Amino acid sequence: MTDEEPHTENPPIERSDARSGLRDVNDPKTLRALTHPVRLALLEALALEGPLTATAAGELIGESPTTCSFHFRQLAKYGFVEEADTGPGRLRPWKIANVGMRFSDVTEDPEASVAAKSLERMVFERAMNRFSNYITTKTNFPRVWQEASQNIETILWVTPAELETVTQEILGIFNRFFDRISDSSIRPEESLPVEALMLTYPVRLPGSQR
Repeated sequence: MTDEEPHTENPPIERSDARSGLRDVNDPKTLRALTHPVRLALLEALALEGPLTATAAGELIGESPTTCSFHFRQLAKYGFVEEADTGPGRLRPWKIANVGMRFSDVTEDPEASVAAKSLERMVFERAMNRFSNYITTKTNFPRVWQEASQNIETILWVTPAELETVTQEILGIFNRFFDRISDSSIRPEESLPVEALMLTYPVRLPGSQR
């Protein structure tokens, strides 16, 4: 198995936003490297389970240890994962290097825009599949979790500046819980991993009356 994008030098590692703790990803090669179902599955598994070896990750996502090892190395090349403390024997666990990332297809770079659109579609298709699975299996959860899990849809009449403010305020709430992803010792005993999706988009063009 070979890397589909040979490199002669290490790819650029984008900065992290101090306000949110998120890593900004805007390099086309980095975006394309992440647009792979196995690599996204590995990142999701690390976020849920903590450090994992290729063998343990393979059991979780249904891939071989060899495949997982290869994709872990590719994720490490682009700064998304890193080696955790050395495990017993020859075990080589991996952990998430950043608790989150941010990318956008709104850019002056056409190549980056195309790459970001592809990644965005894959990320949200996977998220929607998980949401659909929750709806199907909802009755398996304790009633308290069924009642706490909410689906909200509304219309906000806002300006672009106001929408940006809304986004930053909500992200600030999410940011309070990001440390629990990488540090299991601070998770409350009764906590579960909960996926939170936020989609904001205008429903008609400026100046349109219908």
